[in-house]
Amino acid sequence: MKLIFERGKEGRQCTLLPQCDVPAAEIEIPKRAKPLRLPHLSETEISRHYTELAGQVHGVNNGFYPLGSCTMKYNPKVNEEAAALAGFARIHPLQPEHTVQGALEVLERTEEMLCEITGMDSVTMQPAAGAHGEFTGLLLIKAYHDSRGDHKRTKIIVPDSAHGTNPASASMVGYEVVSIPSGSDGCVDLEKLRAAVGDDTAGLMLTNPNTVGLFDKNIIEITSVIHEAGGLNYYDGANLNAVMGIVRPGDMGFDVVHLNLHKTFSTPHGGGGPGSGPVGCKAFLKEFLPGRQAVCEDGTFSLRKPEHSIGDVKSFYGNFLVVVRAMAYILMLGKEGIPEAAQNAVLNANYMMEKLKALYPPAYDETCMHEFVITLEQMKRENGVTAMDIAKSLLDYGIHPPTMYFPLIVHEALMIEPTETESRETLDEAIRAFGEIYAKAQEDPEAMHEAPVSTYIRRPDEVQAARKPVLRWSFPEDGEQK
Repeated sequence: MKLIFERGKEGRQCTLLPQCDVPAAEIEIPKRAKPLRLPHLSETEISRHYTELAGQVHGVNNGFYPLGSCTMKYNPKVNEEAAALAGFARIHPLQPEHTVQGALEVLERTEEMLCEITGMDSVTMQPAAGAHGEFTGLLLIKAYHDSRGDHKRTKIIVPDSAHGTNPASASMVGYEVVSIPSGSDGCVDLEKLRAAVGDDTAGLMLTNPNTVGLFDKNIIEITSVIHEAGGLNYYDGANLNAVMGIVRPGDMGFDVVHLNLHKTFSTPHGGGGPGSGPVGCKAFLKEFLPGRQAVCEDGTFSLRKPEHSIGDVKSFYGNFLVVVRAMAYILMLGKEGIPEAAQNAVLNANYMMEKLKALYPPAYDETCMHEFVITLEQMKRENGVTAMDIAKSLLDYGIHPPTMYFPLIVHEALMIEPTETESRETLDEAIRAFGEIYAKAQEDPEAMHEAPVSTYIRRPDEVQAARKPVLRWSFPEDGEQK
């Protein structure tokens, strides 16, 4: 496919601007040494270019998208209609508060609902994504310890099955990361945890259900160990989709939580965003929250900054229209629909795992939550077919590959999350595809290394792409190689 700069012809355009109806003004500003290089295309060429690009993208509207830990589920179109309302989409963050009462009510009501779902006492909408939420939550923990003069707490405990952003976020805040190994059951090793905590423990970062799709049966004991040592518990909300409306992080003993509105609450996910990673906290941490909170007094909404705020972590109030979408989703499902969505996510995952386990052994053969991990270590050892080969083969069936080689504690791992918005018929089709791929792996393992064979782009040279990536295109007249 040609790049947009390779299409069209100089002088071609598709827009006629009206004549300027005010006097022209000369502004003394630095000017470009050369004219800005923009493509010259007609409207037809532009339309065809982006239509062709769209045909190369796989999303939930194209087919099954079981990307583990990412909850790539269907986004109801009513969410988009709500976010497109002029009273939300055509306002400015610097408008006077009395002119945006509806928007402030959205922030206040969504905070109230998220507090109810998570068991927290207050929520900030400022963080722009999950990892940004992690960073913000850890800043709250640090602010709390610093406010008490407890500066010796320099370590954050992170399980070895955690998302890679967890230790990265802790390091960015200035904490030393202590990794705790998982036990044979895939959950936190309690003895190793007890041995790691001390008076230098600032807190624990944990996902529950964890990254292998299991709910840690010792969760109350885990959070108690941290509290008894004087630390705080941080909940990574990436997997809340499995338990929302059923059990609350705040009731498990967590003090801070981040949520992914672009996962759990059905707002657009992927393709560069926008995302949203609200952070909730218990009442004793509320005074440290970033930004300004929407409050209502005598029927009037206003914004207030917490007394000892850590400061802004993003401009204004976060990605507001993503919050609108999430509010629409929560209101649409209601008190009964929220737990039903979680139950269906768990049901779909267990159905698929049970149907596949005879061919694809689960890393942990027990009831899973919203996702499960299979291991292809034996298949690789016996005939050289890897998790990568299986994932690439799924592309030929119109199925987006699961998460590959994660978590790191499982060798040749594929993490599968079917989500609650997929029908049984779709799951059966996917199971059938997995079965046919398994048969091919047994009959002709060498051919598996060539997959995919029917996609727009075949399998790239992974090593070459990593070591010598081509990241830019040069104009022919510059005499550089494209």
